Amino acid sequence: MSLLDDVAKRDGWRCWVCDEPVDADMSVNDPRGPSVDSRTADKKAKIAERLAHRACNTRKGAVKVVIAWPDRLHVVEPAPLITVAERLERKGGRELVARCPSKKDAEEAAVWLVDRFSRLAPGLPVTATVEPGGGQFLVALAVGRRR
Repeated sequence: MSLLDDVAKRDGWRCWVCDEPVDADMSVNDPRGPSVDSRTADKKAKIAERLAHRACNTRKGAVKVVIAWPDRLHVVEPAPLITVAERLERKGGRELVARCPSKKDAEEAAVWLVDRFSRLAPGLPVTATVEPGGGQFLVALAVGRRR
């Protein structure tokens, strides 16, 4: 149980798949209960385990995980965040992840992305920028130098 507690505390008791709170008092056998998800078979991964609801962890074994962008954000052609996270972890650099109709929309998306990546890829120093382009605003994620 100490692995579960350690992972859950590090992840702030939030499911990495759905980003919803995980109830520490719920049974591990309940679909909304806590479970430790082995993130990858990649031995080079810095963080091998993440907190997930039992149902989210089980479901991701049958289907590829897609991190949903919230409906409240106004984004056009949002990038698949799992793919973005994997690419930034592997190569670093900068990547455009969305286009937004207004600067305010882009700034809201940028704030959400930095917060979401803090749980999606803990330890990856991600920053977001907003740039005008083509009559819209582009949201880019970049990885700073790793410690």
